[in-house]
Amino acid sequence: MQSFKLASVVIGMSIASVSFAATEVEWWHAMGGANGEKVNEIAQAFNESQGAYTVKPVYKGNYTETMTSAIAAFRAKKQPAIVQVFEVGTASMMAAKGAIYPVYELMSDFGQPFKASDYLSSVTGYYSDVDGNILSMPFNSSTPVLFYNKELFAKAGISSAPTTWEQMETVSEKLLKNGVSCGFTTSWQSWIQLENFSARHDVPFATEENGFGGMNTEFAFNGPTQVAHIQKMSEWQKSGVFSYAGRRSDSAPKFYSQECAMYMGSSAGYAGMKRNTSFDFGVSQLPYWESKIEKPNNTIIGGASLWVLKGHSEEEYRGVASFLSFLSRADVQADWHQFSGYLPITHAAYGLTKGQGYYEKNLGTETGVIQMTSTTPTANSKGLRLGNFVQIRDIINESLEGVWSGQTTAQEALDSAVKRGNALLRKFEKAN
Repeated sequence: MQSFKLASVVIGMSIASVSFAATEVEWWHAMGGANGEKVNEIAQAFNESQGAYTVKPVYKGNYTETMTSAIAAFRAKKQPAIVQVFEVGTASMMAAKGAIYPVYELMSDFGQPFKASDYLSSVTGYYSDVDGNILSMPFNSSTPVLFYNKELFAKAGISSAPTTWEQMETVSEKLLKNGVSCGFTTSWQSWIQLENFSARHDVPFATEENGFGGMNTEFAFNGPTQVAHIQKMSEWQKSGVFSYAGRRSDSAPKFYSQECAMYMGSSAGYAGMKRNTSFDFGVSQLPYWESKIEKPNNTIIGGASLWVLKGHSEEEYRGVASFLSFLSRADVQADWHQFSGYLPITHAAYGLTKGQGYYEKNLGTETGVIQMTSTTPTANSKGLRLGNFVQIRDIINESLEGVWSGQTTAQEALDSAVKRGNALLRKFEKAN
């Protein structure tokens, strides 16, 4: 991995000797643990690179807690200048027009170089308006991939990872016959098995281009392709091909312990895999149903972006613009990508990482990038822009759990989730 040394980014240190106090820019984020330490390091590097501004990162808890805290702070007129918001909060942030300072306007207003074409389109498309203007700065973007246990595969005589769902079934059955307890498990079931599944198979998750075309959206994830997939997973749950273990990343220990030979999770989980596994593992793209689509679409992102909130001084915003330019630098982004496992947000950072030989030394780390950029996003694979989606995901999770437990069919569960989800969409629409 590239070593991100603070000294390498310290420029113009003579500025620090000027008698005026640096303008403080507060940045609320949801990065805990090692990623949180890295965020502090990035902010420190920026602070030491000039003397006019001091970025102060503040950890506010998980994504939901951070977004909730920012909303409450804005109402109390104590909001930070920058807040990290997860991707499912995008529609809510866009609807709060009086609260946000669009990034493309900010960068233009303060003369910072900023071109949408410099960034990965599959990432920026999620955070852009209908005219392609970037509203928030992509920061930590990930996409789901397939992790597989190379050692268990070898013992079962399997030479490579499955690329289709048809192969997932046959490979899993072979693994089961060779003593493995479970073929595969999944984290974030709504994100991976419905949201990304729909994008991968070019079928709508919701109408109006998954919400990008307007707020009068209705869910469509109860279509025949999604229903057939969820029903098949229900059958696999009974046979041991699939094993459910929780709504978030609760299923990862099943892979770490080698109970399950395959695990579908975030590409940003690579570092965690390295820390928690004692076996050789590989990374492959998400499978697709060969019977449903000839060539799969790109997957869509998870993670978060940085939103700039109104209510601050011109000098603070000048500092925010300067900091966002710093964050977009190829060396900064390449280091963040290599450290965290999140996608590089710019073509330059991707190219730099390649040139450093990182992908050759760390096989599998490029999988998510390739999966996201190998095809041009369609209306069904650009992403999701849906109000109240945090609560709607809970509804989807509850419905899927009913399928896995055998209490309901896939069609009944998804029909119910669509109906309940639409009610929350209408509630969001009325409020905005």
